[in-house]
Amino acid sequence: MPYILASDIPSELPGLQFRKLLERKGILEIPGTHNGMAALQAKAAGFEASYLSGAAMTASMGIPDLGIITVDEVTFFIRQVVRASGLPVLVDADTGYGEVLNVMHTVRCFEDAGAAAIHIEDQLLPKKCGHLNDKKLADPRDMAAKVAAANKARRHLYLIARTDAAASEGLDGAVARAKLYVEAGADAIFPEALTSAEMFCEFARRVPGVPLLANVTEFGRSPFFTASEFEEMGYRMVIWPVSSLRMANRAQADLFATLRRDGGAHKIVGKMQTRAELYDLIGLPRYEALDASIVQTIVPTRAPSE
Repeated sequence: MPYILASDIPSELPGLQFRKLLERKGILEIPGTHNGMAALQAKAAGFEASYLSGAAMTASMGIPDLGIITVDEVTFFIRQVVRASGLPVLVDADTGYGEVLNVMHTVRCFEDAGAAAIHIEDQLLPKKCGHLNDKKLADPRDMAAKVAAANKARRHLYLIARTDAAASEGLDGAVARAKLYVEAGADAIFPEALTSAEMFCEFARRVPGVPLLANVTEFGRSPFFTASEFEEMGYRMVIWPVSSLRMANRAQADLFATLRRDGGAHKIVGKMQTRAELYDLIGLPRYEALDASIVQTIVPTRAPSE
């Protein structure tokens, strides 16, 4: 119960936890967890880190991913996921929510909320999902200034720079930007929306020694590859940013359609998480036991004197 018990809270800073995971052999698999329940389920499945996608956060709020949510709204999601699971969390910081000082403010807020890592991207507002058309890119020097500012503001946060340049500037432009961002202080690079195995491999070949993040988003520009395939291509991290939200949304849509059609959920109750499964996952018995122990400590051992 990392939210309640100090003894359950990891003693190591989140950014350092994230770095240690990357130091191990093999690719770090990071599923998107759009809320605390998803984070608990990812942890139960054996994942050791989780990802907060801007697209998933905004979609869960019923709005598109256009950079219109605020730093404070994102910190709510960060706290929720961190408190629920205790896993180190990589957070999508969009464009940094402004220019240099705004980026520094974002870093401080996200780190204070419990984030282990962030990535910021080189788009201009209004930004778009990386797999859509007509993205507007920032000048690479302006983006490098943001990376340098984030580097100055962080204490332990792992810093990933995302470039969306491949679609409009080709692989040469994306590689040039990546090298500039690493020089500015980025720990790793996230090349967005590469369209073939050859592009993924070539990008990795041209930025040797730099940890790389691969993105597996359904219905996007990039083909499907497995985590092990990305590892063979030279990537150290892989995210599945919106998969949990898409599955949850489809299940909810089926539920509401069933309620309208049948006047109840009795025909699909077998597809539901049971009460016992829910309580076990959120740790209700442990909370109840903790509450009972606290009550027990304040029961007087003898009657108070008159």
